[in-house]
Amino acid sequence: MLIQTHPGLRLQVRRIGAEGSPLLVVDQLVADPDRLVRKAARAQFTPQGAMFPGVRVRAPLSYEAFLEGLVRPLLAEVFDLPPQARLAFPMCHYSLVTQPPEKLGFLQRIPHIDSSTGRGLASVHYLFRGGWGGTAFYRHRNTGFEYVDEGRERTYFEQLEQESRGDDAPPPGYIGEDTPLFERIDKVDGVYNRLVMYRRNSLHSATIDNANVPPPDPETGRLSINSFIDVFL
Repeated sequence: MLIQTHPGLRLQVRRIGAEGSPLLVVDQLVADPDRLVRKAARAQFTPQGAMFPGVRVRAPLSYEAFLEGLVRPLLAEVFDLPPQARLAFPMCHYSLVTQPPEKLGFLQRIPHIDSSTGRGLASVHYLFRGGWGGTAFYRHRNTGFEYVDEGRERTYFEQLEQESRGDDAPPPGYIGEDTPLFERIDKVDGVYNRLVMYRRNSLHSATIDNANVPPPDPETGRLSINSFIDVFL
């Protein structure tokens, strides 16, 4: 499957919150996003992993090559990583959020990190139309952390363990704006054929309306391609 860049592609580089972690927003990413949706509609989605609140299936291998071609020239400028680094994709999947809010576990009701390494990147390519939400970024109030790297990991998760048993523990449901434990510091709206890329150790969450959980349908639900990129120096 040949994936080409949209001729109207637009890049925006932002910084998240007070700690300034990089955030890349790309609009009009691929030339034919509808083709990616059609391919997803023919695929068999299944639950994968305990953390993701929905179902997934592998994206085309050609998408990994396309994404590497997009990000490699931006590694130094946007993410302060060497452009000659070796890249690997431990995950590159179509994803559908489908889980009812009342069935979410504690860690699914708060922002999360995908990895504590500062070299790992994550991206979300929105392939849905309609108001299914985007991606938000957060600051943990007690520690002030906006990202959690190896040096912060123990402090953060020990504090989180205490908070999970306290009065401010979140009720069932997807996180929205500010909560007693977390402050929302940035947000990217889910726009069709938009990609957002950030460091995997940034605290983040999908923005899902608890009163309107998406259906498990690639053509009408919250379809995205979610990728993890490992950067080897």
